Amino acid sequence: QVQLLESGGGLVQAGGSLRLSCAASGRTFSVSAMGWFRQAPGKEREFVARITKSGSSTSYANSVKGRFTISRDNAKNTVYLQMNSLKPEDTAVYYCATSGKYYPTSIYEYDYWGQGTQVTVSS
Repeated sequence: QVQLLESGGGLVQAGGSLRLSCAASGRTFSVSAMGWFRQAPGKEREFVARITKSGSSTSYANSVKGRFTISRDNAKNTVYLQMNSLKPEDTAVYYCATSGKYYPTSIYEYDYWGQGTQVTVSS
């Protein structure tokens, strides 16, 4: 089992920034890639960003590319999501997740999920 705890969400004005953190504990040796997803009310959970175990490869949803940056600190078993130039449409619950795969390409390839942290962007 891997436990994930997100933090850093909150209320911010459009154009502002937030930094989300996700700390992993438990069987972290089984974790390879880590990702961030988000779910807005009435919508399906969607991919935001992903980072490989070494941190050498990242990928982003087109909607956040150039504004969000994913990073990880393996010594702390923590993944971060720096969110800049936030827009009202970024409002959602943000979840981090882990995968045993090096390069997961589907939400179904993520094994463990955090409880989520709310991000609200006001216009």
